[in-house]
Amino acid sequence: MFEGFEVIPAIDMQDGEVVQLVQGKRGTEKRYGAPTEAARRWVEAGALTLHLVDLDGAFGGERKNASTVEAVLDATGGDVAVQLGGGIRTTEDALELLEQGVDRVILGTAAVENPEIVREISDKYEGSVMVSLDAKDGEVVVSGWTEGTGLDPAEAATRYEELGAGAILFTNVDVEGQLEGVRTGPVEQVADAVGIPVVASGGVASVDDIHALKEAGAAAVVVGTALYEGRFTLEEAIETIS
Repeated sequence: MFEGFEVIPAIDMQDGEVVQLVQGKRGTEKRYGAPTEAARRWVEAGALTLHLVDLDGAFGGERKNASTVEAVLDATGGDVAVQLGGGIRTTEDALELLEQGVDRVILGTAAVENPEIVREISDKYEGSVMVSLDAKDGEVVVSGWTEGTGLDPAEAATRYEELGAGAILFTNVDVEGQLEGVRTGPVEQVADAVGIPVVASGGVASVDDIHALKEAGAAAVVVGTALYEGRFTLEEAIETIS
């Protein structure tokens, strides 16, 4: 899935625009223009994968930015891998997106509520499911990070690997969007628990944070706010890990 360690730019979409939230809370967003423009920018800067999130779908329970996703796929023309999450609740939703050209679907709430959905999709598109484990205070949270589940992230990751997940997306909500640095301990625990790639997200403020997550065992890192706020460029991040 990842031939080498990757820095993956985030394109979080709300009302058809790129936004970044602090700790996933609505009302904290800053807007950064059109998703297609962001996609082109990151591809030109050397991204191998784009991380798309339909925030309206994550909060509302159904996909809301379908036309925007299609526009991004058209704009990138298959030059990069695209992984998408937010509002994907059924096997049919996931298969439709994979058939449209999305490379990986990210399941959070759906995987918690119906773990077998991971197997159902993986049986048709092997390695196409990335299970999102968003942790707050050491507990997996769902529904746009608003509801606790009582699940331990490392234990949950093991379960989804057994069901056929191709990767785990681990987001530390406690540090998400704050530009105050990462916490490597939770990432290391999840990475040690599974044999599939773990993609880390949350808190990246510098290229040193990226290195720290790589050392913790992550196969890739998703970066949002730090890139949009100009803490470093994608080119700089890629160069430092090469």
